[in-house]
Amino acid sequence: MTAVGAAAEIDTYVLGMPAPDSPVVLPEWISPGNTHPNSRYQDAIWSMAPLIDNPGTGLVKLHWKNCPEPLRDQVKLATWTMINGQLRPTYLQTRGVQARSRSGGTDLLATCLEWMRLARWLHERQITTLGACTEAEWRAYAGERLHRVSRDTAAIICVRLANLWAFDQLSARPTGITRPPWETQGVDEFLPAAGTAGGGENTTEPLDPLVLGPLLIWAIRLVDDFADDILAAWAERSRLIAVAAATKAAPAGWAAMEEWLLPMVRAGHPLPANSEKREIQVATTYIAALTGSNRGQVSRFVKQHGLAEIAASRPGPCPLRVPVTGKINGKPWREHVDFNEAADLMRHLGTAATIILLYLTGMRPQEVQGLRSGCCPGPDPEAATDGTEGRHLIHSHHYKNVTDDDGNHISAGEVRQVPWVAITPVVHAIRVLERMVPEGELLLSTAHHEFRSRHGHAGALKKSTLTLRIESFVNWANREAETQDLSDQIIPEDPHGAIGLGRFRRSLAWHIARRPGGLVALAIQYGHMRTVLDARTSSGYGARSRRGIHAILDVETALAAADTAARLRDRVAAGEKVSGPAARRALTAAAHTPRFEGRIVPRTFARKASAILARDGIVLYDNPDALLICAFKHDNALCEPEPGATAPRQYDCRPGCGNTVRTDTHARLLRERADELDQLAAHAPGPVSKRLRANANRLRGIADNHHSTAHRAEALA
Repeated sequence: MTAVGAAAEIDTYVLGMPAPDSPVVLPEWISPGNTHPNSRYQDAIWSMAPLIDNPGTGLVKLHWKNCPEPLRDQVKLATWTMINGQLRPTYLQTRGVQARSRSGGTDLLATCLEWMRLARWLHERQITTLGACTEAEWRAYAGERLHRVSRDTAAIICVRLANLWAFDQLSARPTGITRPPWETQGVDEFLPAAGTAGGGENTTEPLDPLVLGPLLIWAIRLVDDFADDILAAWAERSRLIAVAAATKAAPAGWAAMEEWLLPMVRAGHPLPANSEKREIQVATTYIAALTGSNRGQVSRFVKQHGLAEIAASRPGPCPLRVPVTGKINGKPWREHVDFNEAADLMRHLGTAATIILLYLTGMRPQEVQGLRSGCCPGPDPEAATDGTEGRHLIHSHHYKNVTDDDGNHISAGEVRQVPWVAITPVVHAIRVLERMVPEGELLLSTAHHEFRSRHGHAGALKKSTLTLRIESFVNWANREAETQDLSDQIIPEDPHGAIGLGRFRRSLAWHIARRPGGLVALAIQYGHMRTVLDARTSSGYGARSRRGIHAILDVETALAAADTAARLRDRVAAGEKVSGPAARRALTAAAHTPRFEGRIVPRTFARKASAILARDGIVLYDNPDALLICAFKHDNALCEPEPGATAPRQYDCRPGCGNTVRTDTHARLLRERADELDQLAAHAPGPVSKRLRANANRLRGIADNHHSTAHRAEALA
């Protein structure tokens, strides 16, 4: 690189002019462990990989062919300055707490792509220099560009475009581009109307319960019941491939094929075949390994005896000689695992473990992608209390908003100070993934999760790949459900679209907030879990700081409380009576709780949700198991909530609690449940029948008490 000019000696934020062979990323910005090749300034493609240390992030590139040639050198210099320079503190102090002097590789790419878009717009209007982009051009461009996107996205675009002006000031050869008008006049008038949907976790739709239930059933089934079979089959497949590759041609191999294959042909039996390619072919590798032949020998034998046509018309299986131990409803799930399906089953096994981690930990997808073998050691016996077994803890990296002392983004993230607490299915999923990768390797390492081909990609499986694999897993599970006659475990299409990675975290919050006690995944029929969670504190579950998952929980819990209040208002308006010691308080709360229309909520709602839940005594929680509403007031609660908790332990709802509220609908449902118990009692053995009838009578007594004590809302006003 050329010597820094006089301007840089005066202003340390101004960079010198790069030479054609200057590195795109200067050495001081590359972490010691990053070994990705660095591009040169003169290259037509710039790699951002030297700036990317997050294993879940793709190694993105900049293609300068997408920038108009007359403006290319100007945008290129501004981009190099952005990659290697830092914004002045005087500029950052007016940008808010989220402003950074430098960004990460993917954000730098997104910013440069926005600059290229502007350059193409200018080029279409015969403007050949950024210096000719005046306030008039800025306004015209903003009018066309920003009206097509959400308000949040438009605000981000404005920041990126303003950075073009800011970094131009730090360039060795400034273009003199005009400062965007929203920098001096305020950005509001340039943004779309308020209320336009934005992004963020809280705007993500949770997965439909009818989708999530069977999805998690199949994921846990693969990990707990089928993993041993799949891993053994994969090891045997790998052994056979190695044997076939190492065997040299010999007469004994030819004789073995004559002894094994020709009788199959004469008897009209199917021949071992595979359909991995477009057309069905003889399973050359499989036959070579089993007969002690060379692959070339098998090919010549097939050609000599015309076996290709026979295999195409009579394709047969390629069973692996490993025992099948997994069962469904007491029966083996396979007679054998086939040589040709072992790779797909390994892929589905990795996907199943990923689904469990995404849903049952509360981690963001990038945290799951960053987990390594050994991240969840066995519990420390000395940490156990009262003779109970200690907890499994997951030690992970987190990446969102991780910065150094200067406020610069750290791509590699940092170790989370407070580890996650892992429940049993999560531990099982991690143990399975640890059997799929070497010690210390990423649990979702791309190099070890490509089972049909080796591309040598770095890092963990990326978001797009995992999304496709989840879709493939759903298709496989549904085919398996049909084969196994498990129609009740078919995974339906989600009404809100594809099963994206971010939706699992939001779905976890939905179930904790909407299911009594936060029973995970519909109180799973599969029988592996009966995990009970406190709706507010998630005690012992994904425990960490109050930010992150708890913010999402607050949002979902507040939405659930608003729905409960709305239903109570509707029932009272329809003439239903209300009973219970907290009836008057509940009616007051319902009257003052706003109705929430729709599912999309802004990012700022998390803070508001926390404030809503902190209103002790006037937040309403539905409890469909106990058939009541809890107008939660901490001091009245008999469920013994944790100190400071703002929600009840709905799984521990107790009679006589001062927070109880019931409506006529609850009383009707109590009687319906009592009738169901009576029907069960009629077909149950004596002692069981007696208990069922006693429970039914108890429920009718609660309904009778409601009818004798209930009042209309006007009487309680």
